[in-house]
Amino acid sequence: MFDNLSDRLAQTLRHVTGKARLSEDNIKDTLREVRMALLEADVALSVVKDFVNAIRDRAVGTEVSRSLSPGQAFIKIVQAELESLMGEANEDLALNAAPPAVILMAGLQGAGKTTTVGKLARFLKERKKKTVMVVSADVYRPAAIKQLETLANEVGVTFFPSDISQKPQDIALAAIKEAKLKFIDVVLVDTAGRLAIDSEMMAEITGLHAAINPIETLFVVDAMTGQDAANTAKAFNDALPLTGVVLTKVDGDARGGAALSVRAITGKPIKFLGMGEKSDALDPFHPDRIASRILGMGDVLSLIEQAEQTIDKEKAEKLTKKLKKGKGFDLEDFRDQLQQMNKMGGMGGLLEKMPNMGGMNLSQMGGAQGAAEKQFKQMESIINSMTPAERRDPEIISGSRRRRIAMGSGTQVQDVGRLIKQHKQMQKMMKKFTTKGGMSKIMRGLGGMMPGAGGMPKM
Repeated sequence: MFDNLSDRLAQTLRHVTGKARLSEDNIKDTLREVRMALLEADVALSVVKDFVNAIRDRAVGTEVSRSLSPGQAFIKIVQAELESLMGEANEDLALNAAPPAVILMAGLQGAGKTTTVGKLARFLKERKKKTVMVVSADVYRPAAIKQLETLANEVGVTFFPSDISQKPQDIALAAIKEAKLKFIDVVLVDTAGRLAIDSEMMAEITGLHAAINPIETLFVVDAMTGQDAANTAKAFNDALPLTGVVLTKVDGDARGGAALSVRAITGKPIKFLGMGEKSDALDPFHPDRIASRILGMGDVLSLIEQAEQTIDKEKAEKLTKKLKKGKGFDLEDFRDQLQQMNKMGGMGGLLEKMPNMGGMNLSQMGGAQGAAEKQFKQMESIINSMTPAERRDPEIISGSRRRRIAMGSGTQVQDVGRLIKQHKQMQKMMKKFTTKGGMSKIMRGLGGMMPGAGGMPKM
């Protein structure tokens, strides 16, 4: 997400470096470039105008402090305005109502509404420790009801059955009544979508809203539709008292126009980002972190949170104890580390959140991450083709064994040799894990393993 915008802004913001003072003349060209970058990112024209004017008002005449270059001072202004544009801070769900707290989900067909209900149910269950019931009031698509039942079973929440012969209001009210009896904390109500906004659809969902009086009404919209996402959200907001927006398919949106336009056009906060197909691929929207990511500064806080949620703490503690006892870091441990990285979104997910330093722009990083993802999959395949004894003691892997492993993993003998060599490097790094500066050495070593990357960005 934001790859194109980040690349353009990175090039643009270099133009103001080397100036002793920011003036209208020396930032005029930079602001023009910022304007073009935002328009190309499909940000709404009215939003772009206001944003650029706000930057100009703050930047012109600003004295650059001794510790900052003008470029850095300007970036600080741009970052602050980006945060202001997207809403200052994350706005959490209002769940402080008498249970059950009812959340109504609205949106067009194909926006990923039902999938988002499943993701949000998992989020509430795992991160907020709530009991959750999901119900489908989509009486036009039997497949949507079945899909929601499947998702509910997958994430381990209560599913309230419904039927296409029922009325949406009756379904939702019956679900809420059942949730009260079962002392359930939150009820998520999925609604019917349409291919376009129409009066019949709006009348139905307005009536449903009035009947159940939800504490949250979230509009689910496809981020890849750009500024159309913001315009559609505004149309829904005119008909419904929306409390927030969920942007879906964000991982497929390299522009980011929707994220920058929705808040300004609707006045409603973006509360979540849908980052993929998996049921855990829903992240709270933090404007400050997104602004940092757009400007190539990374998103280390989200990376840490992601690690805390996904890393197998039991395995991590077991490995630490093993290393402290002086036992070797074998190929099974190596495979575990690769799998942990994959759980965190692979190299692509990690690189996206890392500070973009050392002159490596995002387009270069994209090539590096693709090659790294491919190599890591190959490495895992090679390890899986080994016997348990070979994984525990790679020293026994002779020439004939290498040929067998290569055939079993669909790779070349030299690939197997390269993996064994890389494992030895990891062994050496792991020995330094508990020493001073150990982590930085491990990061440098991992950087050297990335094909075509020239190492990780310096941290």
